Parts: sequence; C-alpha cells; structure tokens
Amino acid sequence: EKEKEKEKEKEKEKEKEKEKEKEKEKEKEKEKEKEKEREEEEEDDP
Repeated sequence: EKEKEKEKEKEKEKEKEKEKEKEKEKEKEKEKEKEKEREEEEEDDP
C-alpha cells in the first residue's frame, strides 16, 4: 500500500513538472510575440 502511495506521489510530481514546462513554453511564446511587435514598431517608425 505504501508503495502505491509513493507511485502516486511520483506521478503527481511528474505532472507538476509537465505543467511547469508548459508554463515556460507559454512564457517563451509571449516573449517572441513581444519581440515581433517591437520589431514591427521599429520598422514602422524609423
């Protein structure tokens, strides 16, 4: 029974890690978007 609990905990941890990774990816995407917008603005306004 204890072993099962440990396994569950491990699974939870893995899930958390995946979530963190997803969040990081989202942040990266946001940064890319910001960068694009900035570049476009610079092009529009020399």
